[in-house]
Amino acid sequence: MPELPDIAVYVERIEHQFVGQNLLKLRLASPFVLRTAVPPISDVLERPLLGIKRLGKRLVFSFGECAGKTGGSLLVIHLMVAGRFKLLAPGGLIPKKLGLAALDFANGSLLLTEAGTKRRASIHYVSALTLDGSDPLAPFNRGGLEPLSCTADEFRQVLTRENHTLKRALTDPTILSGIGNGYSDEILHLAKLSPLKQTNKLTSEEWDQLFTATRATLNEWIDRLRDEAKNGFPENVTAFRKEMRVHGKYKQPCPTCGSLVLRIVYADNETNYCAGCQTGGKPLADRSMSRLLGKDWPKSLEELEELRPSLLGKPNPARSTKPTKSTKPEALPAASPASPNPKRSRIKAEG
Repeated sequence: MPELPDIAVYVERIEHQFVGQNLLKLRLASPFVLRTAVPPISDVLERPLLGIKRLGKRLVFSFGECAGKTGGSLLVIHLMVAGRFKLLAPGGLIPKKLGLAALDFANGSLLLTEAGTKRRASIHYVSALTLDGSDPLAPFNRGGLEPLSCTADEFRQVLTRENHTLKRALTDPTILSGIGNGYSDEILHLAKLSPLKQTNKLTSEEWDQLFTATRATLNEWIDRLRDEAKNGFPENVTAFRKEMRVHGKYKQPCPTCGSLVLRIVYADNETNYCAGCQTGGKPLADRSMSRLLGKDWPKSLEELEELRPSLLGKPNPARSTKPTKSTKPEALPAASPASPNPKRSRIKAEG
């Protein structure tokens, strides 16, 4: 799922390309991507694009007034897990398999795509003014604190309102805005903190480490993605990048200490971490494997390395009683000559 750094760079490049232009056409290739009926989506046509901002992991397109249409309007797009934007020539074709919608402007078209069979990406169109004066974006705002604009005290306060694991606290959109599975792994590795450590157990020094690592990681990746896009448009937006330290690097060496990156698997996600850097060398219990192994769950990296071959379905010479390929079986004693069958001999004699 695109997270804060990815969305931030999308916002910059879309603003650079389209702000100030009128939306000439909005083409929907999938009727399910549009989740609102009032006002009708046709109301957005010919309106000028005034600006774009990030709201959590959503992008909010702000449109102004035009002839015959008073009051502004907002287009809210949520990419979810597999949604992406691409830049096309004006009126470019929408791909049949991946294409969901296209916003057509005079100097190009913004294409919304989604990989896979699950259609989770969404478009909501709402009026900028509500009848009761309430915030039209309230239904889309999960309330999380913005990690790049808050103070260290605000950061600590919001993460300690309830006691959660650090992994849960960083990725909860009602606590922090825009951070997901990928960048939370990178933040915790840089902070040298266990993903399962409870927020009410952190020392003042560890809070400083976490706050600093959060801002450093997010800013580092915004700069990286901005440099990749340069003056063009973000391509290959993905949660797994070769420059990442631990996320998506299961069983690969940690760039800091050389220990193999481990994981905790749950539902459709996994948490990647380095036991050497983050947990004092202790592998964290994996829900499925710890249930299987019970009290035999390894207490150290050394025990894990000894156990690893059997977990992978391979013989471990240190634990297996089966001979290895280099071990020759002992020669069996020579078989004694077979004794004649007495019954057969008796039959022959009687004949």
